[in-house]
Amino acid sequence: MKKIVVLIILLILALTSCVDKKEDIKYYEVNFMYKDEVYCNTKVKENETVKKPKDPGEDFLYWSLEVEGEEFSFTTKITKNTTLYAVLYKEQDPYLNMSESEFYANYEVADSYLDSYYRTKHGFMSGVLGMPNQEPTIAKNQPKEGDTYLRNSDEAYVDDGKGWQIKDVEGNVVTTIYEGGAYISLDEVAAYLLAFGDVPANYIEEKSGNPSRNKWGEYLRLNNSYFSGDTSRYPYEPELPNIDGGSGELKYYEIDFGTTGTDCDPSYPSVIYNDGKVITRGAARLVYTRWDKYYAEITDINEKYVFYTYNHYNDFQEYLNYYGGFGEMFGNITGGGTISSRYDYNPTPYVVSKKVSFSNM
Repeated sequence: MKKIVVLIILLILALTSCVDKKEDIKYYEVNFMYKDEVYCNTKVKENETVKKPKDPGEDFLYWSLEVEGEEFSFTTKITKNTTLYAVLYKEQDPYLNMSESEFYANYEVADSYLDSYYRTKHGFMSGVLGMPNQEPTIAKNQPKEGDTYLRNSDEAYVDDGKGWQIKDVEGNVVTTIYEGGAYISLDEVAAYLLAFGDVPANYIEEKSGNPSRNKWGEYLRLNNSYFSGDTSRYPYEPELPNIDGGSGELKYYEIDFGTTGTDCDPSYPSVIYNDGKVITRGAARLVYTRWDKYYAEITDINEKYVFYTYNHYNDFQEYLNYYGGFGEMFGNITGGGTISSRYDYNPTPYVVSKKVSFSNM
């Protein structure tokens, strides 16, 4: 019996000696610290790089191996357990303890990302004030190629992508908007949707809200919801380009646009959108591409669309990426149909624009 046991042991040893010994794979833990707390962590193979996480807050500058140290390079290979610290903006909050009346007494638009950031923190606006009219202000000079409107294909990011310059046709900067800022003018909100693919800070997703109980007060805006573009249910609506509710792949969303009142549709009263006490939703909307078919962010502005409709989806104008740049009207009323009618409708199709770099014109 002992001989059998010995033989089995020798056989096992022989077999294991024939198996290639795999090299141990080492993993190291990487912790990301934000304001003395672990923001996130991950494990990384030895001598591989770690993926940069999403910014933890709007006061974030960069990641560092030391508290208040130099910026960490994400091309660095990880060879040990590592802790990275978030380095934050250190400027003093200029609006701390400032009242609303003091802030708006000598109002000017935000002049930097940080300025906009602190304004939003206190519910203060960053952009142009004043309730817009229902019809957009159109630029006097709108470039065309033949009968086709030209859309500016240039990006205008500043401040490491946190700002966007709104320029006129000649390339002059009219104003700058900032990610996370609050805006209500048509040009600023349309440009915000195009540049950042989301809504300004003074918007909420819900379709109802109480401005007297919200820090944005009269500047509160509602609605950031999916727009189906289902022309079988709403035959008076023109089909927007590449919309997934039609024959395309892009997922459009709609938001309210607050105006002094629209008298084009009897279903909507011609009153001011938000008087500071109550919101009366009008017929004006902005419709924009928020996701691709996989619900991924659309990063190329020339694959995005923003449209303005003053009469509740009956007619649209494309935002052409410059100040006052709203294209040719198309849709149901343009085609001679009856407002929002499922029987007497005649929507004209989307008027295609041509994307051209204005900086090379």
